[in-house]
Amino acid sequence: MRDRRAISRRATVAAVSLALVGGVAACAGPQDGGESSGKGDGKPAKGGKLTVLNSEAQSDFDPARLYTSGGGNVPSLVFRTLTTRNRANGAAGTRVVPDLATGVGTPSENATVWTYTLKKGLKFEDGSAITSADIKYGVERSFAAELSGGAPYLRDWLIGGDTYQGPFVHKGKKTLDSIETPDERTIVFRLKKPVGDFPYLATQTQFAPVPKDKDTGARYESHPISSGPYKVVKNTGDGERLQLERNPYWSEKVDDQRKAYPDTIDVRSGLDPAVINQRLSTSSGDDARAITTDTNLGPAELAQIGQDKALKSRVGIGHFGYTDYLAFNPKVKPFDKPEVRQAISYAIGRKSVINAVGGSSLAEPATTFLPDQKAFGYTPYDHFPAGENGNPKKARELLAKAGYEDGLTITLTHSTDEGEMGPTVAAAVQQSLAKAGIKVRLKGLEGNAYNEQRWDADATPGFFLTRWGADWPAGYPFLAPIFDGRQIVGDGANFNHAQLDDPSINKEFDEISRLTDLKAAAKRWGALDERIGELALTVPLYHPVYQRLVGKDVKNVVISDWTGVLDISQVAVK
Repeated sequence: MRDRRAISRRATVAAVSLALVGGVAACAGPQDGGESSGKGDGKPAKGGKLTVLNSEAQSDFDPARLYTSGGGNVPSLVFRTLTTRNRANGAAGTRVVPDLATGVGTPSENATVWTYTLKKGLKFEDGSAITSADIKYGVERSFAAELSGGAPYLRDWLIGGDTYQGPFVHKGKKTLDSIETPDERTIVFRLKKPVGDFPYLATQTQFAPVPKDKDTGARYESHPISSGPYKVVKNTGDGERLQLERNPYWSEKVDDQRKAYPDTIDVRSGLDPAVINQRLSTSSGDDARAITTDTNLGPAELAQIGQDKALKSRVGIGHFGYTDYLAFNPKVKPFDKPEVRQAISYAIGRKSVINAVGGSSLAEPATTFLPDQKAFGYTPYDHFPAGENGNPKKARELLAKAGYEDGLTITLTHSTDEGEMGPTVAAAVQQSLAKAGIKVRLKGLEGNAYNEQRWDADATPGFFLTRWGADWPAGYPFLAPIFDGRQIVGDGANFNHAQLDDPSINKEFDEISRLTDLKAAAKRWGALDERIGELALTVPLYHPVYQRLVGKDVKNVVISDWTGVLDISQVAVK
């Protein structure tokens, strides 16, 4: 889940409500780890209608165009994939488990070939059998320019993926030879390099089966063919309203992850966040059996809920693999001097920044780039200890060493949209650095212009607010796009803002990436994070916390550290 929001599924977080849109990851919910939520009056049962109240539309409802599982897990109700996340609370939910496949994948000795065998008895919504050819075709169509938007890894990792243009081209190859289907239940992927994380990648919706004879290209999103427990009955306004009902050919005998309790699911979008939270709080009519997958509670709402025991019991709390941080571009003076970057790292008071985004109930201080979750390989470190309010004395010493005894003036670029990267957070940084004799000029850019500049390798600001999230709970998708020199992009969206291209660090990325022992890999990702942290190329600020309300008759709230939001596939209604 990376910060490709202008290109992908991610949306802006409003600072006043910290309403993060899209799937994020989490660790707890109402009656954490229990069977039910709400009133806790019995086990969940099948039946009823679940309503989803969202601010952002579930647009581009095509498995090729979705980025990861998108939209707070809604796509996973319709699209099954080779593997999936374990549908469990907290850290247990960070494990990758089989979905359509019988296992998480069998690698070759050097992890350049991954083989999957499909379960028996898999069917589409029309009763036809799901075969390996359907999965191969589903992956291939994700390469088509008109269906862009999904995660980029297949283009980078599959042999021939960098030149393949999908099955709709008039000239060139219509199939990708590096995906083999020796029989109806076997599919083989041949990669350019060893990839130990491939089982995680196979959770992406690009691995959902698509029957070739039912593909309608760019119009497929209006009625995609379901492989999951629900099928699309109606898609209105490009995901403004999505109506789902049971897929009669889905069987829990071949899907042990999705519970599929409700008979129907009605996803309504385009609502104001305050209205969503008010409706969930009041819980009248259908709203009593409603949830949100994209709207957080704000500070004022949390204060009100804190005084109401019944409401408080209906709040699910989640933590996603996500870091908000200050980024440096060392190609811009004075940030080319390590002492300047270190001085700023010491001067930052995280308490003021956290207060700017709603307080400690909505954000936790960060001193590491990796999120503080075991799955990522989190290793505690603080190279520039500043405490809650910064260490201006140490910052001034470093500034003097860099030749700025009388302080210096710098520019902080931020978005004019209120939120994580907006003016409120920028002002908190400005005030914090002023204590160390660093005068900060604020440069606000409209949201789209801001994204274009911070992602442009030739125009990246010297100092700016940004953020990063994980496509899956592991170190590679969190660290590599930001610090691997081979991922510097000169003619597209570049996320290696510092343009770090250290051969020894690049080599370590390759060495860890080939490991199929994910625990061993996690340990090394943590060590690499600590090593890169010494370079002071970023100032980690905080990890967001997600607090979301459910209707009073919603049961079985499950929130994993993979997605950070309530898992809609587990929800039951009273």
